[in-house]
Amino acid sequence: MVVVEHDETTIRSADWLIDLGPGGGARGGSVIAQGPRAAVLRNRQSITAKYLRQGSRTTRSPRPVKSSSWLTIHKACLHNLANIDVRFPLGRLVCVTGVSGSGKSTLVRDILHDNLAVLLAPQRRGVPSLTGCDSITGRESISRVLEVDQKPIGKTPRSCPATYVGFWNAVRNLFAKMQESFLRGYSAARFSFNTEEGRCPVCQGQGIRKIAMNFLPDVTVPCESCNGKRFTEETLAVTFKEKTIADVLAMNIDEALPFFSAHPSISRPLHLLQEVGLGYLTLGQQSPTLSGGEAQRIKLVTELSKVNPASSGSRFRKKTAGGHTLFILDEPTVGLHRADIEHLMEVLHRLVDAGNSVAVIEHNLDVISQADWVIDLGPEGGGNGGRIVAEGTPRQVAAKRKRSFTGEYLGRYWGKEGEVKR
Repeated sequence: MVVVEHDETTIRSADWLIDLGPGGGARGGSVIAQGPRAAVLRNRQSITAKYLRQGSRTTRSPRPVKSSSWLTIHKACLHNLANIDVRFPLGRLVCVTGVSGSGKSTLVRDILHDNLAVLLAPQRRGVPSLTGCDSITGRESISRVLEVDQKPIGKTPRSCPATYVGFWNAVRNLFAKMQESFLRGYSAARFSFNTEEGRCPVCQGQGIRKIAMNFLPDVTVPCESCNGKRFTEETLAVTFKEKTIADVLAMNIDEALPFFSAHPSISRPLHLLQEVGLGYLTLGQQSPTLSGGEAQRIKLVTELSKVNPASSGSRFRKKTAGGHTLFILDEPTVGLHRADIEHLMEVLHRLVDAGNSVAVIEHNLDVISQADWVIDLGPEGGGNGGRIVAEGTPRQVAAKRKRSFTGEYLGRYWGKEGEVKR
């Protein structure tokens, strides 16, 4: 049996480990370590071995909830939810936990998200009827609810991190200001691969061509006209710091950050992408080739980039462009290595520090242990679930281990005395 997995328990149970890396994307693809677990643990080059050696980690101190306002769902009764009242502290990171089938997705997605989406709709008329609950109170400070999933950020090869995050317009404007552009009469539209003016007419700015094969899957090959550069030769005649627009798209984020250091509208989102561990991605990487975890972090960075920068560094004022947003994530750690989870948690904490609320459905203890508030549903799944088994800070839930499975495993995570297990 061959298993692709990040779960620590599964890894420790394996007879043979094959660890790839050392990083992601172009930085990966090499066998870092392989063999029995004991042999891999001795390898100092392996990031996986590093996390296996250090065991569980300490949790950060939760934000106090006494000073927060509360969003309350009254009489939630959809599917197996047993007519429960559920409170979410606003401006905090909240984890909804419980065994499979305990009612987590019903509560967070079907009731909280779907009803708030209707209540906060700008064109709403009259008093809408709510699904699965009697009422939702305390929503006055929320201006938007947004579910951030791992679905692709774009369906066509023309979509890429630069266009999705939104700094590509600033790059195009920069090229339009070059003297060569002025002499040729080029505007910023010339440097878009979504318009016909400057893109390759053969691949239509995709850089690739798809060839249909009879009785076989379609084959994707680089465009023979532009050699994958997406633009015409005339467009590529314009350079900035001796780089064409195609050269910029081929840069990874780590390379592009110093290149655009004098342009805050470009360097700031690049810095955010680098901080969440995506520095290996190229600016023009085609969206369909991104993993679910990469797509999710790009979506979160897009929201974080809307936060008003403070006077220095990467700190942020507690105010976002769209006001207080409630972010909802359903098991965001699926497919993520523990190193990736650290980057994900950094983004989530920064969103909360910027004045937003985050509600996460999660089983991963690395995430649950860092929450400000935990709502544990159960005790079992199906008809034996749908009730609040425990709620409070992670430490408070861990103290209720006799009636909460989540509390029991949090207790094991920290050890009987609350210390980190080594």
